[in-house]
Amino acid sequence: REQMEKEAKPFECEECGKRFKKNAGLSQHLRVHSREKPFDCEECGRSFKVNTHLFRHQKLHTSEKPFACKTCSRDFLDRQELLKHQRIHTGHLPFDCDDCGKSFRGVNGLAEHQRIHSGAKPYGCPHCGKLFRRSSELTKHRRIHTGEKPYECGQCGKAFRQSSSLLEHQRIHTGERPYACGDCGKAFRGPSDLIKHRRIHSGLKPYECDKCGKAFRRSSGLSRHRRTHSGTRRYTERRFVCQQCGKSFTRNSSLVKHQVIHSGVKPFKCGECGRHFQHKFSLTEHQRTHSGEKHYTCGECGKTFTRGSSLMKHQIIHTGEKPYGCDECGKRFGRKFTLTEHQRTHSGERPYSCDVCGKAFTRSSNLIEHQRTHSSEKPYTCSQCPKAFKGISQLIHHQRVHKEEKPFTCKECGKAFRGHSGLSQHRPVHTGEKPYECSECGKTFSRRFNLLNHQIVHIEKRPYVCQECGKAFHHSSAFLKHWRTHS
Repeated sequence: REQMEKEAKPFECEECGKRFKKNAGLSQHLRVHSREKPFDCEECGRSFKVNTHLFRHQKLHTSEKPFACKTCSRDFLDRQELLKHQRIHTGHLPFDCDDCGKSFRGVNGLAEHQRIHSGAKPYGCPHCGKLFRRSSELTKHRRIHTGEKPYECGQCGKAFRQSSSLLEHQRIHTGERPYACGDCGKAFRGPSDLIKHRRIHSGLKPYECDKCGKAFRRSSGLSRHRRTHSGTRRYTERRFVCQQCGKSFTRNSSLVKHQVIHSGVKPFKCGECGRHFQHKFSLTEHQRTHSGEKHYTCGECGKTFTRGSSLMKHQIIHTGEKPYGCDECGKRFGRKFTLTEHQRTHSGERPYSCDVCGKAFTRSSNLIEHQRTHSSEKPYTCSQCPKAFKGISQLIHHQRVHKEEKPFTCKECGKAFRGHSGLSQHRPVHTGEKPYECSECGKTFSRRFNLLNHQIVHIEKRPYVCQECGKAFHHSSAFLKHWRTHS
């Protein structure tokens, strides 16, 4: 077979071994290696290796497309392009790959595919030497060096290096999100965003650390993690500053999204409970609390979540990773925003202020919960009973009554409590600490409840009166004990 090919194609390239029937074909091919482009367009100055490519290109300037498809009426610059296109309608794929059997409509498609098997990358960047399988890939890459951005948005004037980036950007203006997740229905503007999102459901983590073997869903996650090994940090310039609170951002879009917090505008309303949200994705995630949908599953323990962000927060429990360290006290955190909130305990910064009473908070969530004290709004309803609450933390604490769940355990005696406050009140039993002091007599107590009970003695208030004999008592427990003497 090799001998037959030599006879059929006697002209061989010394650089890569490719063979040709005619010397003219070899001469044209050699320009791939030499990067010679002798044919220049007089209109725009673009150069080409082959004369026929120049003729085809020149038709772009004249808008001439003389070859029309009879099936769909689409027009083409030359007959070859038309024939290739018509195979879409006929389904004819005449060019087969000898290595894997895959078929193609055109010889160029086959040639590009075969480079996957051979590893050939004949198109080299003259600026940095990077090699590519396709000339189109090289053209896109060279724009990084030249700064050329030929694709401009007609709405806002923003320019892009690739037409695909422009199409994805234009969906910001149209609101179109054509790439929907088959698992949870969440939609995205571009295919790359959908691919990244799908890894939440599949658990796929293709980016692995060569130091410790830890894997990540995104390359950015791996980059952040690597800095924990090297001890280095990358400080990105934050040029976009919020005039309300001074918080800075690397992107203007992030600043615009943040400013909604201060404006208080919540245009997205839930049809079930009437609650409003600042962002559409927040409404979508909230609606799952009504439907009970939980599309996000932890691969470690099987726990399910309504939000992808909640799953990611939860997974830190299993990994134990805390890549964000406080420069002031050395305390480490699993999430960057938790570190930012913690740092305000050192700086004293409270950027979130209540418009009604002026009280300031370190967290926006605390402000939102506080603002409900001024209104009668109780948006968090228990699914077990009709009781409603102003804050999500209050609802979670209440739901432990139904579940009989007590997650806060005393290390000294093992006694368990539903809330952290209950554990805090219990601890003085072991330490002997009595932080609650009576202002009248100086007597101290371990619990605030006991202090309030004691203070009744000083105000001479005896609200519990026996109907049998008229005797009055400070406390209900003393009254009940006395009442039993009559019965």
